[in-house]
Amino acid sequence: MEHSVLIMGGSGQAGSATAAILRRWYPELPLTIAGRDPGRAQRVADELGAATAVTIDLRRSDLGLGDAGGHSAVVAAVWDSHLHGLRYAQDRGLPYVSISSGLVDIGPEVVAAGLRAGAAPILLASHWYAGLVVLAVLGLAGEFGRVDTIEVGGVLDERDSGGPAAVADLARLLAATSAGQVRRDGVFHWVGGADARTEVTSIDGTVLPAQIVPILDVPSLALATGAANVSFAFAVGESAARRRGEPASTEIRIDLEGVDHAGAPLRTSRYLLHPEGQRPLTGLGVALGVERLLGLRGDAVPPGIHTPEALIDPAYAAGRMKEIGATLTGVQDAR
Repeated sequence: MEHSVLIMGGSGQAGSATAAILRRWYPELPLTIAGRDPGRAQRVADELGAATAVTIDLRRSDLGLGDAGGHSAVVAAVWDSHLHGLRYAQDRGLPYVSISSGLVDIGPEVVAAGLRAGAAPILLASHWYAGLVVLAVLGLAGEFGRVDTIEVGGVLDERDSGGPAAVADLARLLAATSAGQVRRDGVFHWVGGADARTEVTSIDGTVLPAQIVPILDVPSLALATGAANVSFAFAVGESAARRRGEPASTEIRIDLEGVDHAGAPLRTSRYLLHPEGQRPLTGLGVALGVERLLGLRGDAVPPGIHTPEALIDPAYAAGRMKEIGATLTGVQDAR
């Protein structure tokens, strides 16, 4: 491609992981690593090859880039606090990816996109791992004739909370509300206090206290599958791998209930695991979105608002997850 993918926050964990995956898939794809620290951005660009480094200022409408060369897409791998990255993309008709807004912060993005619906395709991917959990669940849901209940429980190892930007994002989103969102009997509800407290069972059987959280995975899964009951909880603590004396890993438990294609009751439980933590999965989720928006795979994406499950084939995502060392492991449900 002639123009580069502008990755805001490209020297951070999510941004640099995204860039590394895109470079591996598409060696000739130009990349622009944008950050506040020029030295750090340059180091990432040098490691990638066929990449440039720039300094950006999210407070400026032109991101501080002035008349810099054209781009093919804009990736907000850091919180686009003033929405100048989105406006920059819309003004130029460029695809835009957002991963840091969360369910409680997407309102301004949705309004901005709605006001200029024909300007550019916008991927709202503020899901867990930028939509990979949703895609993994949808892959499992194919075994069902009808899905009634989806319960997702994530374990975030306290030593795998990400870089400073990710920590700030998590603090901001949790400060916005202590309530979580669920779907019960087909209705979306906000739950707080004792109703939001639950537990997540780690793959080694350890039970961790958890909290139901407001996250885009809930409406995405509910509306994509039609499941009447959907919840997403996460626990912060020691991962099973670290309890074994290994580095911090990431694990997501997925429980589905419903009926099979013959109408018989069906229940399945799986763990989505990666031994290196959340960074490679988040990077993959963003890279899949960029690949799709650029038209490198699949049909052209029209302007408007999109979510990962609307653009990315779950089977294709599953193959890519396997490539980077993620596993989907069956478990014997102890409940």
